Amino acid sequence: MERDEFAGLLPHRGAMSLLDRVLDWDEGRLVAESARHLDGDMPLRRGGRLSAICGAEFALQAAAVHGGLRGGGVGRPGYLATLRDVRLYRARLDEAGIGVLRIEVIMEHGDERALSYAMRVEGELGDLILEGRAMVLFAS
Repeated sequence: MERDEFAGLLPHRGAMSLLDRVLDWDEGRLVAESARHLDGDMPLRRGGRLSAICGAEFALQAAAVHGGLRGGGVGRPGYLATLRDVRLYRARLDEAGIGVLRIEVIMEHGDERALSYAMRVEGELGDLILEGRAMVLFAS
């Protein structure tokens, strides 16, 4: 699934729309990929660098797409409530050799109030960059 097919499920537009494509999804998980971290005009860059913690934003956007796909294409407004157990295995997302990012989110809990996801961001060769958990609360 290409970006134009899921763009309406993302809370961001333009340069902050970070996912290039969805490779696979089902009720419990979504796998996406992106090369946006390689763009020199990436808005999350600071001082020309892109910290690995920004991988969490890629994963949160994958979770937003997953939630929208599960809801039949209707995304609900939500807010990041927590990031937990986050581990960074690289300092930067724009390090040489990372290549295209593979982003996987696995829904651990979901109800009308919140969704909780495990998240992983890997480089093109399978090297782990970031893993952790996130909870999104829905606006009432």
